[in-house]
Amino acid sequence: MDTISKYGVFCKVAEQKNFTRVANEIGYSQSAVSQIVKSLEKELDATLINRGKEGVSLTKDGLEYLPHIQSIYLAEQSLANKRREMQGLENTTISICALSSVGRHILPYCMKDFKKQYPNVEFVIKQGDYNDTHNGIMDGTLDFGFSIIGASPQLENVPLYSDNMMAILPLDHPLAKEKSVTFAQLADQLFILHFEGEYLNILNAFSKEGVTPDIQYKVYDDYSIISMVKKGLGISVLYKAVLKDVSFDLAVVPIQGNHSRTISLVYKNWDTLPKAAQKFAKYVADHAKEIFDSIEL
Repeated sequence: MDTISKYGVFCKVAEQKNFTRVANEIGYSQSAVSQIVKSLEKELDATLINRGKEGVSLTKDGLEYLPHIQSIYLAEQSLANKRREMQGLENTTISICALSSVGRHILPYCMKDFKKQYPNVEFVIKQGDYNDTHNGIMDGTLDFGFSIIGASPQLENVPLYSDNMMAILPLDHPLAKEKSVTFAQLADQLFILHFEGEYLNILNAFSKEGVTPDIQYKVYDDYSIISMVKKGLGISVLYKAVLKDVSFDLAVVPIQGNHSRTISLVYKNWDTLPKAAQKFAKYVADHAKEIFDSIEL
């Protein structure tokens, strides 16, 4: 419970007429509550409480002072609420753009824990690619978002974790039982490209290996790609976090070499972020890798 003033303690004693119950409610000792009331009596040079075997009651002076002390206590509560609101921790909304894997596997854990501490913070989560994140932050409609290192050089990037590329194939595909595959092997197959926006990280990985995939489809949605691979329309490359909790009727095969994307938290200016967005962004940055490392296929 937040720290309570002597005016608040007196109001609670006046309401409950019992030092012990008030002490239990606010987490103080009974003697501490009694001393706080005595301090207020000394300040006002008046006896406010009758202390007897049958409990406590307000004196005539206590009854006279009570409405004024209640007004002070209510004003303190109002000030504290306004301070929390100005800090962005009450009645505020955090707007975020998330990659599908981040939205499914990282943010739910973070939001659940964050709302335990700040229950009145609301979230608006938009799913989008690197371009959506960049544009939303630049035009001010988003507080922050998630991208990959290199996609948004105009924004501040906080690296979170590296997410490896994985080949996905129909179960009856000749490469399905391989322990690992190369991009050269994948380039010989009908390919379904995960369209990531202008920054085509997967396509760049093929290019770095000196090969070009036989692209038959360009698809934005991860689950659509998974469904198309299951139907035998081609093979594809997706990321480890995307494939968590997928009902597998397909083969997931590691790709030889170090092929991954580094997920980053991105924002325009830390100092101008609302306080709530700052606190949540820091929470995500502190816990995202731990959550990602727990992902098992």
